[in-house]
Amino acid sequence: MAGDLGNPADVPHLDEVGREGFAEYKAANGHKAFAIASGGAWSWTAEMPSRTAAERVALDDCNEFSYHTTCVLYAVDGEMVFDAAAWHRSWGPYVSAAEAGAVLLGPEPGRRFPDLALTGPDGAPVTLSDLRGKVVVLHFWATWCPPCRGELPEFAELIRMYGGRDDIRFVLVQVREPAALSRRWAERSGLGDLSFYDSGAEGPRDRTLKFADGEMVEDRDLAPSFPTTYVIDRHGVVVFKKPGPITDWPRYAPFLNDVAKRSIP
Repeated sequence: MAGDLGNPADVPHLDEVGREGFAEYKAANGHKAFAIASGGAWSWTAEMPSRTAAERVALDDCNEFSYHTTCVLYAVDGEMVFDAAAWHRSWGPYVSAAEAGAVLLGPEPGRRFPDLALTGPDGAPVTLSDLRGKVVVLHFWATWCPPCRGELPEFAELIRMYGGRDDIRFVLVQVREPAALSRRWAERSGLGDLSFYDSGAEGPRDRTLKFADGEMVEDRDLAPSFPTTYVIDRHGVVVFKKPGPITDWPRYAPFLNDVAKRSIP
């Protein structure tokens, strides 16, 4: 008999498929465990020889798909074991400014994101290093990308929650199309107030991005799929990466608040 594990919709960051998986988990027998990670990764196992074995398998399988975000247990057997109070701290611990200086460059969690060169919403040149001291939510998207268009209204809900705050910056970067085209679509969709930056792309054949030192990089080297989202701490270190769309963006506010609050000077 399944315990009172709540509604699948209550499990944070799960998409529809994940909620179906949780419903199946609730109905499963034997020793079982369900694990989740911020960004939507999840896994479950059942009919294991012991509770410990179920926990280990669920966590190992979840971590295979979590893009380096640590998975945690949500339920074991018929018991909910999820620590909601600690959930929003799972992107930490964060490095100090001195430690960040020794971190290798790269687009993976735990590395310093390369210094991307863009044009800001005001038309002025800007690099990611210009935004040091702020938490940066870097989002690669395009109007030709259906998942990008589908998640943007909900993403806008999160962005608008931070109106007036200067410690968290949202940097939306279009790929493989002119900035004017993507901004016209946003205006027509009631999203023209968002913080759109210009990658410099001029069309579908333009598949490179530029760093501050002039070096060019393939957009897929930074965004394995579209959309792709990064959260970069105040010292330029990646603390979260998610290729693909995200479910329920407003639920990420406690995570962003934690990064802004706990990033070490």
